Amino acid sequence: MEEPTRHIVNVDGRHLSYLDYGGHGQPLLALHGHFGEARAFAGLARGLSPDWRVIALDQRGHGHSERPADFSRDGYIGDAAAFLDHLGTTDAVVRGHSLGGVNAYQLAARHPNLVRALIIEDIGAEVDDDLSFCPSWPERAPSRTALIEELAGSARYLADAFREHHDGWGLAFQPQDMVASQQQLKGNHWDDWLSSDCPALLIRGTRSDSQHAPRPGHGRPASRHSAR
Repeated sequence: MEEPTRHIVNVDGRHLSYLDYGGHGQPLLALHGHFGEARAFAGLARGLSPDWRVIALDQRGHGHSERPADFSRDGYIGDAAAFLDHLGTTDAVVRGHSLGGVNAYQLAARHPNLVRALIIEDIGAEVDDDLSFCPSWPERAPSRTALIEELAGSARYLADAFREHHDGWGLAFQPQDMVASQQQLKGNHWDDWLSSDCPALLIRGTRSDSQHAPRPGHGRPASRHSAR
């Protein structure tokens, strides 16, 4: 597999960063969850190469992408649609984890001409999780080791987001942004899930605590379910 290359695209005056993992296979757009970023899909890209070319977006306020004025549903979906337009892709397979999963099936619902298939991981059609604990995380630590120690049990969920800044080690996002984003994500999204008819693969980890997951055939005869 080729080394990924990082690129920038301008959407509504903001910079969005993405990684293109290369190759000549079919393109797959990968959307990460809260706390994540594009480089989290390196393993996926290796596993799918050379049949698939994984292109992973740092979604608004994550990774190397700029912070937006808001974290609205329309904002996330607009970013993804504009990004696919930038790539010149009109029939993408979109794989989304958690936050990215809702973004993926809402993109398919609102822009059915852009998405030909979905892979949704560890998220359901009803979202009520709370991230109000995030602002308690340290803003900076003197070293990576110190950051891990201060994050304690949360560190294992954040390894991809560790960054060395000019004033110490921290995260690749603002914790308060994650709270705002989750507040916008919460709600009942069954209408969006049921309004698209493209093929969908639903993946749920055996230790996942995601609730209200769509069931195979629940108004979408083209959906399949897998546990891992």
